[in-house]
Amino acid sequence: MRIGELSTRTRTPVRLLRYYEEQELIASDRLPNGYRDYEEYVVDRVLQVRGLLDVGLPTRIIKQILPCLNSPRTIHMPYVTPDMVATLERERDRMAEKIECLTKNHQAITDYLDAVRRNIRAS
Repeated sequence: MRIGELSTRTRTPVRLLRYYEEQELIASDRLPNGYRDYEEYVVDRVLQVRGLLDVGLPTRIIKQILPCLNSPRTIHMPYVTPDMVATLERERDRMAEKIECLTKNHQAITDYLDAVRRNIRAS
């Protein structure tokens, strides 16, 4: 797929997709006319990258952990430092807190909608 379609499907600006490619977070082939051509799996990869960026991980760490999101899982260890491990542990813990908060909010909205529906049926 071309970059415009990838942009539309992931709701990611083209400029940002080019940046991800510069940072080696995604990859494309080049068509004879010079256009980028992305494989289908890149849609999920972009969404994963965006999610990791949204929780505060820098691109240098995302690049390191991306192989863990693939199958088979190949982990590149040469650049792992104690600081990186500590950063990943902190970010993992922050994600867990956000998940807990989102789960509670999801349940609150579900409960509210259930109450609204009961009220509508009762009237």
